[in-house]
Amino acid sequence: MKFLHTADWHIGRKLNGFSLLEEQEAVFLEVMAIAKKEQVDAIVIAGDLYDRSIPSVEAVSLFNTMMVEMNLKSGYPVLAISGNHDSATRLETGSLWLKTQDFYLQTQLSQAFEPIEMLDTQFYLLPYFEPFHGRQYFQDDSLRDIQGSMKLVIEKMKESFNPKKNQVLVSHFFAAGSTKSESETTLEVGGLDSIPIEMLLDFDYVALGHLHYKNAITKNEKVQYSGALLKYSLSEEKQEKGVRIIELSEKKLTNTFIPIKPLRDVKKISGSFKELTEPDFYDSINREDYLAITLTDSAVIINAIHELRQIYPHLISLERVQSEQRRRESTKKETNFIQLKPDILLKTYYKEVTDKELTKRQSEWLEEAIIENRTEK
Repeated sequence: MKFLHTADWHIGRKLNGFSLLEEQEAVFLEVMAIAKKEQVDAIVIAGDLYDRSIPSVEAVSLFNTMMVEMNLKSGYPVLAISGNHDSATRLETGSLWLKTQDFYLQTQLSQAFEPIEMLDTQFYLLPYFEPFHGRQYFQDDSLRDIQGSMKLVIEKMKESFNPKKNQVLVSHFFAAGSTKSESETTLEVGGLDSIPIEMLLDFDYVALGHLHYKNAITKNEKVQYSGALLKYSLSEEKQEKGVRIIELSEKKLTNTFIPIKPLRDVKKISGSFKELTEPDFYDSINREDYLAITLTDSAVIINAIHELRQIYPHLISLERVQSEQRRRESTKKETNFIQLKPDILLKTYYKEVTDKELTKRQSEWLEEAIIENRTEK
């Protein structure tokens, strides 16, 4: 079995106000070219197809065009799941008849236990889910974190393992020890938020989504993120983007990363206003890239951002050296505060104000409110 592993398309995403639909369409064409060149048997998309639970009309139109090209015209079986940015309810519309075209789009925990069998491989499609979904499905109120639910999920999946076939898990979560970047939404509600890699080793390959960096996991080749197709924040400036080509033959794994070149890159540049407005400088770079500029001038420059945008149309930020240094110092001071989980932060505040702990029911309300707030975003 040979398949292409991708994830975190985030169709409809914007970068500092700039729509990325054009870039997303261009990078999709590269994905299709890779799939054809590598002669893959299927394409796996591990969640976050859209950037918002209620995507724009333009985003939906682009996704539909992509799937028509990938599945109907090119004939690739598609195995996809919903991520934390997707609306599971909206995304599952039409999923029953999509299966007749070998387009498997799963959005509910209950669907994950019946494997999709292709050639010599069983695919288990596990969409993003919260701890309360695990409690509901397994009818077990003791499941307070994602680890407890995942243990039962994997045990149930293993009941249908065919020893003569490969087993692939497709899912969307934070694996313990992974490296995050600024553009990912933190998944931390109600206790432990990560899954130990050791829990996943019964699968021959685990195709993950959620983290945008292809090297977020370095410990085990069997458990990997594909990374996003585009750079969605400045923190990803140095990251290589692309897809993975996975080949499984008699339980042997070949994992190859193939880079993709974006229509416009995300970069940082710095210099004085005079240097940045010199033709010798700006003709030496791609002015169409998404650029974050740091000015080294100490003097006030009137209308600097307006003037620079005449040369660099996709300018996403403008800072001075001094302000950037202050921002870094401020970030260090706020690190401890930012790293607190939302539920712990609110519980601590409640305790300080009332001198009481939240009741069990109040804790459940809090967890539900945090989940609802994230979904609305």
